[in-house]
Amino acid sequence: MTTLLSWARSFGHFLFLLAQSAWESILHWTVRRWITVIAAIVTVIVLFHFFDVPNVAQLRECSARLGVWFPPLFALGYVIFTQFPFPRTVWTVTAGILFGPWKGLTLSLCALTVSAALSLLIVRKLLGDWIRPHLTHPAVFKINAHLERRGWLAIASLRMVAGVPFSLLNYVAALTPVKPSHFVLATLLGSIPTTALGVFFGDALTGSTSPGIVAAMVIFAAIGIGGLYVDSRLPTRP
Repeated sequence: MTTLLSWARSFGHFLFLLAQSAWESILHWTVRRWITVIAAIVTVIVLFHFFDVPNVAQLRECSARLGVWFPPLFALGYVIFTQFPFPRTVWTVTAGILFGPWKGLTLSLCALTVSAALSLLIVRKLLGDWIRPHLTHPAVFKINAHLERRGWLAIASLRMVAGVPFSLLNYVAALTPVKPSHFVLATLLGSIPTTALGVFFGDALTGSTSPGIVAAMVIFAAIGIGGLYVDSRLPTRP
């Protein structure tokens, strides 16, 4: 508990330094950038004000109304939502409720892989030079060093940990030398266990889960634990 509180304080200090650096950078923005950012903020506020987050019943109704167009629109919402540091669990569980275990798993894996690749490219393009010097902070140094040493293997193993925030890992990975192709493949494979658990749990909430799905949940959980063990035993590169 003491270690967790110490890390939380350290991470708070890290966020404070980021905010301070961001403010100093903002003060040097051009008028064009100010207009672009303000327009984007106003757009987001309007969207949040006029469009409520739908519940499952509303999503079912929307699915029946839109038919074949609903899955790609759901995937698009998944991709957009997970660009921000919010838990993706709600989308994963909802996919299981709406689409069933296997279609929900396929849809979720495709959406989260696209989302991760998009985050990687955006952060590298827009924030790489600014945020990279801050990665020596103790709060994030270990995870960044782990990514530096293990590359795609670290991405795959960290994806297997449900407690590692999806979007935060995308941001940090974007500031390491990992290749986009390796990052995408590692994200896809490493996300299977936790995503399957979320989707299958959502399917279980419908009350129609078969014993085979329960067995699959156990298998995917074992794969996730096994992957972490293998990663911990493999030698790291300097």
